[in-house]
Amino acid sequence: MLGAGSWGTALAIALASRFEQICLWAHNTERAEEMAEARENMYYLPGFKLPANVEVSPALDRALRGAEIILYVVPSRYLRQTARLLRNHVPPGARLVSATKGLEEDSLCRMSQLIKEELAEDDGRAVAVLSGPTFAKEIAAGEPAAVVIASDDFDLAEQMQYALATPQLRFYTSTDVIGVELGAALKNVIAIGAGICSGLGMGSNSVAALVTRGLAEIMRLAVAMGGHGRTLSGLAGLGDLVLTATGHLSRNRYVGAQLGQGRKLHEILSHMKTVAEGVGTCRAAYLLGQREGIDLPIINKMHDVLYSEKDPREAIRELMQRPLTIE
Repeated sequence: MLGAGSWGTALAIALASRFEQICLWAHNTERAEEMAEARENMYYLPGFKLPANVEVSPALDRALRGAEIILYVVPSRYLRQTARLLRNHVPPGARLVSATKGLEEDSLCRMSQLIKEELAEDDGRAVAVLSGPTFAKEIAAGEPAAVVIASDDFDLAEQMQYALATPQLRFYTSTDVIGVELGAALKNVIAIGAGICSGLGMGSNSVAALVTRGLAEIMRLAVAMGGHGRTLSGLAGLGDLVLTATGHLSRNRYVGAQLGQGRKLHEILSHMKTVAEGVGTCRAAYLLGQREGIDLPIINKMHDVLYSEKDPREAIRELMQRPLTIE
């Protein structure tokens, strides 16, 4: 398990019953030692004890030694760097799963693309993608949840479905990696918009409208890039979007709510322990829309708010005054 943030820690706790041993890699040596001693991630996920068969280590070679499954759970901005460190150390038979949601800002790559690019040149193995409506705290607490495991190689997706499923965590397979990854990434941008509505004091009607039209934008872009519309109606699309746009544990919704209340982005982010992936993803989504020639009005306005300091209330007003059209 590469990444000892809240999501990586929660997955390690949730999956511990399925494996003889899990090695949770933390890039910060001091934090790894604290977690190993306290048997708890007191910084990112306090209150949840690590099972006895979860080892915490800052050493990549130790984490990878004999690994049968490698889950990438680091923030998107650090994934390429981490994948590059692994290039010559990934065990030949290890199966690779990305549980990171986002788009790389510079390359506009999806996370599975990025991992494949950083594998050794002669390493052509497939990468699976794990996504769905999940909050780390609820997964760590053992509350029931359903997710999607997608891969171009259906055999890999099916193998991971059975290897990772627990009585509390139900897996569905898919071969639509593009749709699953874009749904996972872009819902964070729409969730910022939903948070803005809340921060401005708007009610449920406004949030429902923004979420619904936001889903239409995600679907347009995903289909244009080779994904399937039906994927965005499922767990990795609608399910994850509703959770992230309305749930009180959502980091991206929190950022939007704070923006709506008048705080500046740099001030909000400087006080957050965890990463709000929608901020970086918004820039990448904006550029993808331009590249593909796809109309993304909500995403574009979120880009203006985040990167051009447009007043959030003005952004909502401009969205409402766009030319009328059919649904």
